[in-house]
Amino acid sequence: MTDDYAAPVDIFQLKSKGLQHHGLRQNNLRVVLNVIGFNAGLSNAEIARMSGLAPQTVSAILNDLEREGLIVRGPVLRGRRGQPAMPISLRAEGGYSIGIEIGWRHAEVVIIDLHATIVGHRRLTYSYPDPRTIIDQVAGLARALMEELPPESRARLLDAGIAMPGRMAQALASLGASEDVVTLWAELAPAAELEQRLGLSVYAYKDGNAACWGELIALQAPRPASFIYLLVSTYVGAGIFGDGRLWEGATDNSADLGSMLIRVDGDRTRAAHHIASLSALEARLRQAGFSVDLDDGENWDLAAMETEIEAWIGDAARALAVVIFNTMRVIDAGLIVVDTVLPALSDRLVARVEAELEKLPTANALSPKVQRGRLGHLSPAVGAAELPLYRRHFSRMQSMDPHR
Repeated sequence: MTDDYAAPVDIFQLKSKGLQHHGLRQNNLRVVLNVIGFNAGLSNAEIARMSGLAPQTVSAILNDLEREGLIVRGPVLRGRRGQPAMPISLRAEGGYSIGIEIGWRHAEVVIIDLHATIVGHRRLTYSYPDPRTIIDQVAGLARALMEELPPESRARLLDAGIAMPGRMAQALASLGASEDVVTLWAELAPAAELEQRLGLSVYAYKDGNAACWGELIALQAPRPASFIYLLVSTYVGAGIFGDGRLWEGATDNSADLGSMLIRVDGDRTRAAHHIASLSALEARLRQAGFSVDLDDGENWDLAAMETEIEAWIGDAARALAVVIFNTMRVIDAGLIVVDTVLPALSDRLVARVEAELEKLPTANALSPKVQRGRLGHLSPAVGAAELPLYRRHFSRMQSMDPHR
């Protein structure tokens, strides 16, 4: 594929400039943390150059950050020009966050440290998320992980994020859930309920948005200012990172690309969910006589199912290519990240999506790069943990609304 896009500049570097003004110390502290967090091992002088702050200002901020336990200084680097330099990095144990995904058939709970490394993980499967029990269940998993942390680390665990499909109650109603279940979900405030049980600040995100953020952090530098993300799971999760911002929307339901109406190969107009999701694959396999469990994909007899899987991959790739093409008419993205929660199928689907995208009209359109995601089924939970951690320590935008 041709590389029509200019070489990207890491989006976190675009936002890293500080302000030389009395009274903006908190802003400058976050700028310095941002530079260190996405450029490990820099010296004091390099941090000053990248942040735009005076060396003495950076030195004072670094002293504060070291006292707070957020950074660590490495051994002195000798053999360079000028004074010996001391590399500075984030201290992994400087902060922790919990990420919870409540999905259609499973829940994931993780704890990450300040390096975004998963230090604890629990998983729960079920037929559907029962609003009468699910909060207590995931809270129990989260508390179990919290108890495994040493006391000092536990004191640095301040936030949690919860990722869920958008408009859960309405979606369950369309799937035939009982009226009681739909009513209870409509009345439930999961983030507020978890906040009471965990004693943490809890923030709510759409699962696709959280997963998109998780994949952004997992990307190697230079990270793009814009990219489109698709996660093929029970349904199609999606997120857009555009012009340096996660497109969450006023209700956190932006970028619901799986609900985009499309028509493939003369078929009737349908939402992409009904063609490209694993629910669509499950229905196809069951119709062919196979009994499958989406949460046990590692044990599928893929060879026996190959005919149906290949047909689904073709349909799903064409559907996702149309979704991507149409989305690119709205956001100028040079990178498309596609993943599934079934690792055995991910590479095949990504390759087919790229091939199908190349078949679509290209007049006045640039060719994006298509690549597989790095986090797979854990991306929503990891992203839900990363977002509050990032906004607490790194972002200069303080407009976090818990329980949204």
